[in-house]
Amino acid sequence: MAKKILPEIQNQNGTTSVCIPLYRLQVVKEPHSALYGAPRLSQSSEVCRFLRAHFDGRPHEEFLALFLDAKNTPVGYQVVSVGSLTLSIVHPREAFKAAVCMSAAAVIISHNHPSGDPTPSLEDRTLTKRLVRAGELLGIRVLDHIVMGEGRHVSFADEGWLYGEG
Repeated sequence: MAKKILPEIQNQNGTTSVCIPLYRLQVVKEPHSALYGAPRLSQSSEVCRFLRAHFDGRPHEEFLALFLDAKNTPVGYQVVSVGSLTLSIVHPREAFKAAVCMSAAAVIISHNHPSGDPTPSLEDRTLTKRLVRAGELLGIRVLDHIVMGEGRHVSFADEGWLYGEG
């Protein structure tokens, strides 16, 4: 006899409906990932070692989210958006989707400036505020936003810009 695997939902009026999922999400630990076995991250310079390897030589903006557990150990990352030479469009929903699936406690967001100048734009600051607010609603703390340039970086946390400190 076939085993029933579809969950049932009882409506308020007492009728029962079958819930048929449209998507199935599977999280797989990749032992060959650049982050596998990575140590606990506590400084922006440690994060930048990983980010530099990802962003160096990219001719376009990319926005990346690095997901951390409660001890600030990386559990994964995702390229959230690939943009043009000067712009990458990011929606909070996309930035936090994988973080929620991985049960991440925190996230470090980052993007590159192909021009080589890591100075954050007004749009970068506005986006950071939106993502910090979204993270607060989800219970996922944004630990930093790091803008990568050629041989240099700017860390919002180091500058005191993340939570209205600076």
